[in-house]
Amino acid sequence: MRVLVAGATGAVGRQLVPLLADAGHEVVGTSRSESKFAVLTALGATPLALDVLDREAVRRAVAQVQPDAIVHQATALSALGNNFRNFDKLFAGTNRLRTVGTENLLAGAREAGVTRFVAQSYRWAFVDAHGAIRPDPPAAFRESAAALRRLEELVTAAPGGVALRYGGFYGPHTSLADGGPQIAAIRKRQLPIIGDGGGYWTFLHVYDAATATIAALTKGAGVYTVIDDEPARTRDWLPYLAHVLGAKAPRHVPAWVGRLVAGEGATFMMTAAPTASNERAKRELGWEPRYASWRDGFRAELSGVSGRASAAGG
Repeated sequence: MRVLVAGATGAVGRQLVPLLADAGHEVVGTSRSESKFAVLTALGATPLALDVLDREAVRRAVAQVQPDAIVHQATALSALGNNFRNFDKLFAGTNRLRTVGTENLLAGAREAGVTRFVAQSYRWAFVDAHGAIRPDPPAAFRESAAALRRLEELVTAAPGGVALRYGGFYGPHTSLADGGPQIAAIRKRQLPIIGDGGGYWTFLHVYDAATATIAALTKGAGVYTVIDDEPARTRDWLPYLAHVLGAKAPRHVPAWVGRLVAGEGATFMMTAAPTASNERAKRELGWEPRYASWRDGFRAELSGVSGRASAAGG
């Protein structure tokens, strides 16, 4: 299979491309900058410079490559760390890639007769307890929620379209990695437990995101929640990770202090975010995460890592 991977040097792409190449697939990986061509080649992809926001360039690229499938992993992520108050501002570039970029890639796919399209979505604070994108997310997340809703509408309306709602990433080139900003914040006790810490977080190692993406190239249709097997309350995962890192236990602050200092979005995540299940993805995609629990993943990936600050891969 010839697979065009848009955003192939991001956190998921760096896991995905070698797995595809090792399985015998022909991979064309895109980056906005030729400076990353050496990385793409080392990963096992044929490099292609492409700005997915340029509709004509996308049409030409897809027509040239003639892929059997397109995987949309393009993001413009900066180091979010624990800054949830300005979430939409930090994700503005990614939101355009998830709307305009998706429109452009799907247009190219239609013209070239591509019948399989797999795109990166995200569940986090944007999805309610019934599995729908929230119509009323916290104010800091409204534009990002709208972008994900648009992405999923576009993808599921296309033949062979699959949107994967990944959980919160950890592992290489993410915020929860050696040198990542969230690791530094936990070490400095700058990421407190707000209120009762009863909100659920759903985690996913980037390797498991990649294997789910490969499964979706040949199976499934629609939207899938791709997370590990154990959604985690804030009051459980945050002290556990601090312990794994050898850091002091996180502070506790009342919900009203959290709203004042960190914002409504962070407070919602810490206190009220709903749980979720990966059962449909496991059943229909035939996928199993390597790290079924964040406990095992954190211990394997993050035990003893440093607190150096660095940006996540994009």
